[in-house]
Amino acid sequence: MSVTSEATTQWTGTLAQGSGEIALESSNQGPFAVNWKARSEGSTSVTTPEELLGAAHSSCFSMALAHALAENGTPPEQIQTTASVTFIPGTGITGSHLNVQATVPGISADDFARIAAEAKTGCPVSAALAGIEITLEATLA
Repeated sequence: MSVTSEATTQWTGTLAQGSGEIALESSNQGPFAVNWKARSEGSTSVTTPEELLGAAHSSCFSMALAHALAENGTPPEQIQTTASVTFIPGTGITGSHLNVQATVPGISADDFARIAAEAKTGCPVSAALAGIEITLEATLA
């Protein structure tokens, strides 16, 4: 069975002077403001497509890693993943860096690193981002 998720953006104006709002189908939060200034200069109060992509990548990777660790017989107690997505105006999205810290009883650092690397490759969002560099920093807590 396939599942389709939706987000809708209402944009007004030009790229540089315009702005928009993003509504997530599943959320009672928002709408989330979005504009070019935040995207090209950074912001802590206005979202960007890259921040939303980072949310998708970090959550997908965390799920893939949790599954892989359980399949290995070493289920995680906790996984925290940050995805840092880089955008260069005029070039585009150039990379996503996954920084994961996890508490996994009974696993060696080498096995954890191997399983994390496999989860990075197996994550469906990573597969969708095949056109950019994806890096991984995985640490046991």
